[in-house]
Amino acid sequence: MTGVAIVGAGNISGTYLDNLTSFPEIQVIAVADLDTERAAAVAAGHGVPVSGDVAAVLAVPEVEIVVNLTVPAAHAAVGLAALRAGKHVYGEKPLALDLDEGEKLLAEAAGLGLRVGSAPDTFLGAGLQSAARALRSGIIGEPVAVTAAVQGMGPEAWHPSPEFFYRRGGGPMFDLGPYYLTALAALLGPAVQVSGSTRRAHEQRVAGAGPRAGSLFPVEVATHVHALIDLASGPSVSATFSFDSAVHRRRIEILGTEGALSLPDPNTFGGPLLVCGPREREWRELPVTGPGAGRGMGVLDLARSLRDGVPHRASGELGLHVLEIMTAITESAERGEFRRLRTSAPVPEPLPDGWL
Repeated sequence: MTGVAIVGAGNISGTYLDNLTSFPEIQVIAVADLDTERAAAVAAGHGVPVSGDVAAVLAVPEVEIVVNLTVPAAHAAVGLAALRAGKHVYGEKPLALDLDEGEKLLAEAAGLGLRVGSAPDTFLGAGLQSAARALRSGIIGEPVAVTAAVQGMGPEAWHPSPEFFYRRGGGPMFDLGPYYLTALAALLGPAVQVSGSTRRAHEQRVAGAGPRAGSLFPVEVATHVHALIDLASGPSVSATFSFDSAVHRRRIEILGTEGALSLPDPNTFGGPLLVCGPREREWRELPVTGPGAGRGMGVLDLARSLRDGVPHRASGELGLHVLEIMTAITESAERGEFRRLRTSAPVPEPLPDGWL
C-alpha cells in the first residue's frame, strides 16, 4: 500500500480522488489546500483522514507520493517543497512554467534519490495503448506525417475560476497541448526542432460560470497557436491549439506509407481508434482494449514502479520534454525562427496485458 497526498483541492481533485481511492494499492491519506476549509470538505467527501495546509500534509510520514494539483504557477514550488520533505512527486501538467524551473525540479529529485512523474497519463488508457499496438503492428506502414488539432472557444463558459487559463502557464498551448504532445512523444518518440506562430483574438474574456459570472478578466497569453514539429524518428507534425475557434475539433491523424490512423481524443482514456488503408474510401474502427480507469493511472504506475524498481511511464523526463516543446514553440513565434531542442525522453514501455 502506497500512501498518497493530494495538494490542491480545486476542480480536478474530485476526479483524481474518485480514481485513486478505487485502487487497492493506493491509500489517499491527506488533502491540502491554501483554503484549509475546502481541503477539509474535499477530504471528508472522499473518506480521507487528514486535511490541512501544505506544510501539515507534507509532514505526514506515511505519505510517499504527493499529487500536485495546484495551478500551473505553483507547480514547481510545490513540487520542490514536496521533494525536500522526502516525497516523490506526481504533478499535473505542465511540469513547470519554463524549462529552467523544470530542470531544477528534476535535478533536485535526482540529488535526493526521489522520482518525479507528470501528467497527462492519458496515453496509458485503452485508446492510445491500442494505437501504440496498431503502429507497432505496421498497420499503416512507416509513419510519415501527423496532423493534430484541438480547437474550441476556451473554458471560461463553464469553469468557475477561468482566469488562470489565460495567464502565464495557460492558454491552449499549455493547457491542452500537453495531451497532444505527450501522446505523440509516447507513440512516435521525441521531437528535435519546432517552429510556431501565435495570435490573441481578444484582450479580455468574460467569466461565464460561478461566482464571478459576467466579470471581465485580462488575457495575457496567445490563444491561437500553430506549430510545426520535427520528430527524431522522421515524421513531421502540423499542430493547431486554439481557444479562438467556433469549430470544436479534437484529432490526431498519423499518415503512413500504407494508410492512416485516426487517434482518439488524447484528453480521454478510450476510443474510437480508426484506420484507413490505401484502397479504402472510408475509415474503419479498430478494437480498443486495455485499462480505462482515468486520471491517476500515472500515480498508480509510479507507485508500482517504485515497488518494482523499474522506470515509471508518465515520467518527469517526458513532462520536461513536452514542456520544452511548448516553450520553444512560443519562443519561435516571438523570434521568427526554428528552435532546436536540447531535451529528449524515452518512449514509455507499453502496458502489459492485465495491468489493471
